[in-house]
Amino acid sequence: MTSSSVKVIAILGAGPGLGMSMARRFGREGFAVALVSRTDARHAGYRAELAADGIESRSYAADVTDPEQVRDVLARIAADLGEIDTVYHGPAAADLGARIAPLPGADAAAVRAPFENTVVPAVDLVAAVLPRMLERGDGALFFGSGLSGLQPMPMLGTLAPASAALRMYVLTLAAAVREQGVYAAALTIGGLIERGDIHRTLVEQGAQLPTLNPDDIAGTAWRMYVTRDEAEAVFDALTPAS
Repeated sequence: MTSSSVKVIAILGAGPGLGMSMARRFGREGFAVALVSRTDARHAGYRAELAADGIESRSYAADVTDPEQVRDVLARIAADLGEIDTVYHGPAAADLGARIAPLPGADAAAVRAPFENTVVPAVDLVAAVLPRMLERGDGALFFGSGLSGLQPMPMLGTLAPASAALRMYVLTLAAAVREQGVYAAALTIGGLIERGDIHRTLVEQGAQLPTLNPDDIAGTAWRMYVTRDEAEAVFDALTPAS
């Protein structure tokens, strides 16, 4: 276990884009980093990147949509590194892409599927980690969400209602816990995250779409963590400037 004086950030849904940027940004501030993703295929590379920057990290394989696995991995992180101060919950973008359908022809099952992979895992995570944060009167929770939860984006079809629900869940949670010392915030993202898996795939296919630098998003998240005066930051590369 690391020193009890070192804060710990858990990155759930860790990937090469925003997940690793969050790990590096908070790691530079002295946080120990726990990386959690469904498989450990890329974990050694992630840990090597962080170690090169002098950042302590461990990695764990767990399905972040499975509440039992989430509870188990959070307990392992606490045992290995110490009590978790901050959690970043990233969207399972690769899974969601296969489930997007146009809204005009969508039935209830099609609309429900993205909820099962975005909203429900976020709620399960909060149920697992929030009680201890409230006990000690401290902690932070960041959630990646989509711009389709803020403005209509028909091309995202059945993902949009789930994005809206996740965004409002986080904003309402933030208001409910801020007087108890716990900070919650939504990182509302409109654009492809550079270095992420979806971005890499689309670039290989020759697509040219607006992108966002994950280091900029992680930098904003750190500022939000320090100031704790806003419950949402919007990163919009899709809406044309007026």
